[in-house]
Amino acid sequence: MPRTMLTNENWTRLRFILLELNIYDKGNLRLTVEGVLYRMRVGCPWRDLPAYFGKPNTVYKAYQRWFRSNKLIQLFALLIKDSDLEWVFIDGTHIKAHQHSSGANETAQAISKSVAGRATKIHLAVDAHDNPISFIVSDGTTHDVKVAPDLVDNIDLSDTDILCADKGYDSDALREHIKRAGSFDNIPRKQNTKLDNNHMDWDLYKVRHLVENAFAHLKRFRAIATRYDKLKQSYENTVALACAFIWLKL
Repeated sequence: MPRTMLTNENWTRLRFILLELNIYDKGNLRLTVEGVLYRMRVGCPWRDLPAYFGKPNTVYKAYQRWFRSNKLIQLFALLIKDSDLEWVFIDGTHIKAHQHSSGANETAQAISKSVAGRATKIHLAVDAHDNPISFIVSDGTTHDVKVAPDLVDNIDLSDTDILCADKGYDSDALREHIKRAGSFDNIPRKQNTKLDNNHMDWDLYKVRHLVENAFAHLKRFRAIATRYDKLKQSYENTVALACAFIWLKL
């Protein structure tokens, strides 16, 4: 029997939310969800799922229905209602794209080539307790600061005191965008600027490792740490499921 991920308590909570999302409660629903989680954790091809979860094609088709209607992104959105937005931290991380993810229009599916190979990026925002609250998937060569305004727009910053990021996000346009969203930035300026860093709360900046912790949690799942999905929408839903699983255990 393969190692499963859901306790009875987790499943009771998750089942209620899945019903809220109009996912039919079949007799094998728990095993199907466990199969999707197993594939996310070990990164195996769908056809190599252990027989314990049922027919691999049944599990895959269920996942396909869910990601095409963004059910897993909706699941993530329902679980983050109690996030602590006093402080928000943002950052991005590179994800290697496996050769199995090739074959589609890579530009449209957020995969790009660089000297390091084919890659994609996850741009992540976390709350004051390092829990993920929003993310964007982009190609691997787009600079973080170009995606940051869209990431900020995905979050309600009306009750956020400070949004914190590293100096890679040093941009006056982004600072103004954060201010219009109702918060203040804690982003250090680069050394080659003529302006100072008197605005910085360096003690809070040290806590920026919270977003790195969140990336470490997400990359425990091998289908997140390496992208095997051809379609951007499929990979986005896999990331959303991993984020939802982190919240489910709280």
